[in-house]
Amino acid sequence: MRLENANIYQEKNLVLSNVDLQIGKGEFLYLIGKTGSGKSSLMKTLYGDLDLKQGAGEIVGFDLIKLKEKEIPFLRRKIGIVFQDFKLLNDRTIFENLKFVLKATGWKDKKKIAEKIKEVLEKVGMQTKDFKMPFQLSGGEQQRVAIARALLNDPELILADEPTGNLDPKTSIEVMGLLEEIHKSGKSILMATHDYALILKFPQRTLKCEGGELFEVQQQTAPGS
Repeated sequence: MRLENANIYQEKNLVLSNVDLQIGKGEFLYLIGKTGSGKSSLMKTLYGDLDLKQGAGEIVGFDLIKLKEKEIPFLRRKIGIVFQDFKLLNDRTIFENLKFVLKATGWKDKKKIAEKIKEVLEKVGMQTKDFKMPFQLSGGEQQRVAIARALLNDPELILADEPTGNLDPKTSIEVMGLLEEIHKSGKSILMATHDYALILKFPQRTLKCEGGELFEVQQQTAPGS
C-alpha cells in the first residue's frame, strides 16, 4: 500500500495534506493522533469509504484515484477491516454472521464455507462459540469474531480502526496479542489507536496525525517488555 502527496478530505474539509505512506508486505504500523486529527478519514480513504481526490494512492493493486464505486467490494475482499464497534449483525449467530460475509463475497460451496468459518474461528480461539448470538458474547469475544471476519478472504492487509477502543485493558492486551500472532503469520497491519500503553507494550513503527500532517515518531519501549 502506498500514498504519495495525498490530500485526505472529510467531505469538503482538508484534514491531512501531502501524505506519504508506504506499507510493505508483512509490516505492522500504528497510526496515532487525537480525535479529529484525521486517523479515521485516512483509514476510510484506504478502504474506499472516502474518495482520494488529490495525489496518488494504491492499495492491494487498486488505484485509489481511479477507484469506481463498483470496484469497492472487490477491494474489500483483499483487505480485512476491524472496527472499534465490532459491526456484527445482532439478528444472527456468529456462524451466520461469517457465512453472510462469505456469500456476499462470492462463496457458494456450503462445505467450503463451513470449513473456512471453522478455520478463522480457530485462529481467534472462538471455535466453540459459533452458535452464539453476538449479544451473548463479551466485548473481547465480539472483537475476536470481528478479527475472524477480517481474515475470511485471506487478506494481504488488515486495517484495524481503534480495535481496542471499547475494551478494558486486560482484554485489549489479549486482542493485541492476537493481532501480533496474525502479523507474525505474514499479514500486513495498519492499526489506528489511542492506546499508548499498548504501543509501549507491543512496539512497532508509529505514525502520527497532527496539525494536518502525517509523520513518523520514535517510540520508547516499556520497561521489561
